[in-house]
Amino acid sequence: MSLHLTVRRRPNREPRPADGAMPLLDHLNEFRRRLFVATLGLLVGAGVGFVWFGHGIPAIGLPSLGDVLTGPYCAVPATERVTFGGSGFGGGDCRLLATGPFSALELQLKSALIAGSVLSAPVWLSQLWGFVTPALHTRERRYAITFATAGAALFLAGTVLAYLVIREGLTVLLGFGGDATIAALTPDSYFSFLIAMLIVFGVSFELPLLLIMLNRMSVVSHAQLGSWRRYAVFALVVFAGLIVPGNDPITMLALAVSLITLYELSVQVARIHDRRLARRRATHALPDDSPSILPVPDSNEVST
Repeated sequence: MSLHLTVRRRPNREPRPADGAMPLLDHLNEFRRRLFVATLGLLVGAGVGFVWFGHGIPAIGLPSLGDVLTGPYCAVPATERVTFGGSGFGGGDCRLLATGPFSALELQLKSALIAGSVLSAPVWLSQLWGFVTPALHTRERRYAITFATAGAALFLAGTVLAYLVIREGLTVLLGFGGDATIAALTPDSYFSFLIAMLIVFGVSFELPLLLIMLNRMSVVSHAQLGSWRRYAVFALVVFAGLIVPGNDPITMLALAVSLITLYELSVQVARIHDRRLARRRATHALPDDSPSILPVPDSNEVST
């Protein structure tokens, strides 16, 4: 008597179609998986930021995260803000004013969240593009990597500029009261202002990326962008005036000039792309079976 065992093999996963088409349930599972990985990366980055908040590395000149984030506020002249010392007010230390039992913890958690979102940017950006790119063609996927890298660089550039101009913005805002008032910002008010400024500048710096993408998709041409230049300058100045928290002139001017410069940069990039596209179309405009146009030889050359 022979015993036969039947082993049932797990069917191989069906390859994903080239056009990225998937059932709705598979899309939801894919989204859930990538959201979990992105969230995990954010939590790990926030954990690093939580530890970094009160511990710098003096050996390499790395200050603590708390000193980095409160730097713009501490750069405001001492005549415009309250200073603290070992015995209370009037010392030389720069600190935020905690008005509740959870203010200090809230300060450290918000700082850790800011650091986590920056440190884990490669993780959540890769997961975002990994979810989007299956629906793109091969050529578009190559562009996606370039655009993702450029988008991260532009966002970082916007946050760096915001960090640099926050000092001047706070100096103007806190100086409106003159000698009648002196500021002692709480962690909640200061970090709400700081996060808003970082997000506004970072997202605004994505403008040239959006325009270049529309140009690559043949939605707008460089001629159209050039003809809209005057209206765009006016719209960008108004946008900077409406979107900047506090509406101080220095911050608005910095954002408006930056956006106008980035708009002009996108126009020039679109110009180069359109010229290359026109040259490529002119090259392939002649059918393959059409005769070539050869130069007519000179009569003297024929006689010799």
